[in-house]
Amino acid sequence: MSNFDPPASPPPPPAYAPPPAAGPPGQIRGTGISILLYIVTLGIYGWVYFFKTHDEMKRHSGDGLGGGIALVLAIFVGFVLPFTMASEVGNLYKRAGRAAPVSGVTGLWILLPIAGAIVWFVKTNGALNEYWKSQGATA
Repeated sequence: MSNFDPPASPPPPPAYAPPPAAGPPGQIRGTGISILLYIVTLGIYGWVYFFKTHDEMKRHSGDGLGGGIALVLAIFVGFVLPFTMASEVGNLYKRAGRAAPVSGVTGLWILLPIAGAIVWFVKTNGALNEYWKSQGATA
């Protein structure tokens, strides 16, 4: 190397950041049982469900609301949770390099009374269960 050669430049950064190491998969929750628990507990199971699922997604991916914030939102502004839940489930798929079956837009189903909430829950909980299965969770 002569005095006139330019200094060696460091290698370029990768085009994308690799996903963080995945934490443990979450629990698979039956859709029908969850709906039944929601009805029997007069909606209280919804708070438990949002806390647990958001907590599991945060522990698994290192990203998202987490259980505590999801619970506070569920109690005070519950209408936002269908949007954030579907978005976070979709983001799990994207991080894994897979097509997201749900997204924040899926939350729009809740605008259709009762039937829309059921469609939203079946789609979102089903997608989350399928993701957990792909990560090694068993029922």
